[in-house]
Amino acid sequence: MILTQKYLPGVFVPSPKIPAILTALMIAMSSTLPAFAADSAAPPIAAKAAWQETRHGEVVTDDYRWLQKKEDPKVIAHLEAENAYTEAMTRDIAPLADKLFAEIKGRMQEVDLSVPARTGKYYYYTRFEAGKQYPINCRRLAGANLAYDDKAPEEILLNQNEMAEGQKFFAVAGTFVSPDDALLVYLTDTTGYRQFELHVKDLKTGKLLPDSVPRVTSVAWALDNKTIFFVQEDATTKRSDRVFRMTPGSAPVEVYHEPVEQFSVQVEASRDGKFILLDMVATDTTETRMLAADKPLGPFRPVLGREKGHRYSVEHRKGELFITTNKEAKNFRLVRAPLATPGPKFWKELVKHDKAVMVREVDAFRDFLVVMEKSNALNRARIYNFKNKSWKTVQFDDPVYMATRMRTPAYDATSYRMAYQSPVTPATVLDVDMASGARKVLKRVEVVGGYDASRFESKGLWVTARDGARVPLSAVYKKGVKFDGSAPMLLTSYGSYGIATEANFSIGRLSLLERGVIVVQAHIRGGTDMGEAWHDDGMLMKKKNTFYDFIDAADFLVKEKWTSPSRLVIQGGSAGGLLMGAVANMRPELFRGVHAAVPFVDVMNTMMDATLPLTTGEYLEWGNPTEKAAYDYMRSYSPYDNIERKAYPAMLVTTGLNDSQVMYWEPAKYVAKLRAHKTDNNDLLLKTNMGAGHGGASGRYNAVKESAFNMAWMLSQWGIKE
Repeated sequence: MILTQKYLPGVFVPSPKIPAILTALMIAMSSTLPAFAADSAAPPIAAKAAWQETRHGEVVTDDYRWLQKKEDPKVIAHLEAENAYTEAMTRDIAPLADKLFAEIKGRMQEVDLSVPARTGKYYYYTRFEAGKQYPINCRRLAGANLAYDDKAPEEILLNQNEMAEGQKFFAVAGTFVSPDDALLVYLTDTTGYRQFELHVKDLKTGKLLPDSVPRVTSVAWALDNKTIFFVQEDATTKRSDRVFRMTPGSAPVEVYHEPVEQFSVQVEASRDGKFILLDMVATDTTETRMLAADKPLGPFRPVLGREKGHRYSVEHRKGELFITTNKEAKNFRLVRAPLATPGPKFWKELVKHDKAVMVREVDAFRDFLVVMEKSNALNRARIYNFKNKSWKTVQFDDPVYMATRMRTPAYDATSYRMAYQSPVTPATVLDVDMASGARKVLKRVEVVGGYDASRFESKGLWVTARDGARVPLSAVYKKGVKFDGSAPMLLTSYGSYGIATEANFSIGRLSLLERGVIVVQAHIRGGTDMGEAWHDDGMLMKKKNTFYDFIDAADFLVKEKWTSPSRLVIQGGSAGGLLMGAVANMRPELFRGVHAAVPFVDVMNTMMDATLPLTTGEYLEWGNPTEKAAYDYMRSYSPYDNIERKAYPAMLVTTGLNDSQVMYWEPAKYVAKLRAHKTDNNDLLLKTNMGAGHGGASGRYNAVKESAFNMAWMLSQWGIKE
């Protein structure tokens, strides 16, 4: 099943979408615009420049539209002035930020090795060296019976530390080895803008081949060991819309173009390696086509075609397709059909639809099939044995937890790799024996210096929202915390695009828990925490349910004396930053502080411009504002458009100059307008990473430093100085 992943709650990670730079509506700046305040001890006051547009009869003004012109030196100067102001205003918490950085870094296993995973004759893994920012990609030849042999010579495929030298930002998005283990395709980004460049390396000689392609988003190898299929995104819109076929040394040949703006495409190999799958994905509709991987010059053939509202994905095994479908199944079901005749009349149901259980992902192996499911905001795995036609369920005992599939590349695998963690259990890698269901812990992230889980407690709570919906919460805290309203609390969520909020573990979060902070994650509508209907009830013309659920959760926690408004700080990023802006407008008195990271807050200006990256694809999530009803509804909650003259909570707004998902100008304009309207003396800080994008700083230590600053600011709002 294909999901579009954005900014995950609690963990700032890369995400594939949300708005980008304005082109059609740029304003020509006058060289005589008044300067903003240069004194870093005073807040920068952004200049105003007249701009108007009439939308559905409404005259819209935007005084800060000039901030959208990234190439204007005045814009960069303004962002740097905001950074200088933030630095001045947070100088007193710098020692605490340094202390937090040292704490988190001190808990990290600086010399580390991932669990090796076998593909073909090799085991692949990454490792970190002490003091180094980036991982090193390696492999070892498998030993007898294809077992891992740690005595086999190590082959370094990519030393990302060497590759990152001289770069302000560096990321490797993916590595793809040819079936004969001879060639490596990998994707790199050196700006944070998430436009990845494809490279090809000869693993026999260690030399980089001259082939290089910009803006590549997915890759798959054919079985001839020389043909590479890849998807390229449009240079302006960033929509992944063209599929190419290439052999090293030859020019790429376009084999497919997706004309419908609401769809993006991706390529991947089937688990058995026999087919290249071409997936076309929109919010409410998908289509899959297949090409025999040993016939790379052939055409991609449709599986079920494209039907409005039908979402499906396919797996192949021994001439049979396993199709995850939402046809007559809101939460999806699993059917099997012959490869030659995959239509609905040939379907045989393997997993029935259950309105209380969502089928999320399916993996087909030679002897087994694994179905990942979600129910009541918790994940589980069910394993089907083809030989005896029996099912086994893998689930966990913690009250709240996160369990996901990991990469199990071998088609003939008899163990299924999973990742498990909970708010009190560090990230754990498991192998699940698919025949017996037995679990084997391969690795648990070590918290250096010692960690005693028994000192902390996690639990699930349920909140009844204003319309009667029951919203789950995941909470974690240090035992002994007083539930008398005095405890500091961090409440986080996301609530968009069908992305579920997961109850994860965080080494960094321990610094908050040790200082008595209660951390709560709200599984609000807009995600799929409670199934597909949970997403539907938090999108389009029901989007406000996302905000109401969050506010109702906060009210519940205050009423039950878990915290109080003066002790409640909230945090969200990207679409979760929209959540932050919306609830701060709706109920500013409910929160002490807000950390809005790369926040999608200028909803109307972004969604009204169809020339912007990814905007038209967002219509199916937010609505098409060229339609009056959708415009009015979106306009009623857009944070930038609903700023009023009143008191607001303290705010820290963070962004990246090279963000391609939520352009830097959204938070910059938001802060400028908010500063001109708010009537309080609370913090309003904008911090822009001038060399990064949506996911923040690259490099593990740089990322920790950013997190430490954010936490130090939050702790200062609770009056915690040590």
